[in-house]
Amino acid sequence: MYEYRCLTPEQRAELVQERLARGYPPHSPPHPVKDQTLYLLTGTCYEHVCHMLSADRRQQVLDALFEHFLMAGMELHAWSVLPNHYHLLVDSVNMNALGGIFQAVHGPTARQWNLEDGRTGRKVWFRYSDRAIRSERHYYTTLNYIHFNPVKHGWAASPYDWKESSVHWYLEHFGREWLRDVWVKYPVLDYGSGWDDVPGAEAPTTNS
Repeated sequence: MYEYRCLTPEQRAELVQERLARGYPPHSPPHPVKDQTLYLLTGTCYEHVCHMLSADRRQQVLDALFEHFLMAGMELHAWSVLPNHYHLLVDSVNMNALGGIFQAVHGPTARQWNLEDGRTGRKVWFRYSDRAIRSERHYYTTLNYIHFNPVKHGWAASPYDWKESSVHWYLEHFGREWLRDVWVKYPVLDYGSGWDDVPGAEAPTTNS
């Protein structure tokens, strides 16, 4: 951990990519839930404005999330970054550290994007939410929810079409049949219904 803090940004990015290549997150299904250390974490843009329409910005946020959660000793089991929010399934969550992590990710990105867009002082991020994973069923339903999120919000026709998602990691390490079986056994149904209902939120827009 302390060695990681001494690395340059380039070395940190390389380390994150190496861990992904080696199969991070874990190679096997999770152990039984213990002491609620597994959480669904969600970060949202203010009023759901789509500040992450570009793939570059979504990848920037994903890289920063990996870096700071890794530095804090927490593992990402699943993720999906959309144009106006993101979902993470995180293990070994230290609730006392979350505020600092999100601040370290949201602060610099907000400043950079406001400069790029000529909107200095604009509020970019709103808040984050956390939901403890209660059971194996809850875990896998959450996994499916995260992977299906781009389809749910109309950004992709299939979960496999969305690049900034852990579905590709699971496809590579477990295979399409495993993902299909998990989807059938743990259907999303109305899981997450109403979570994204924000009065006055801007509707999704496209790059066209």
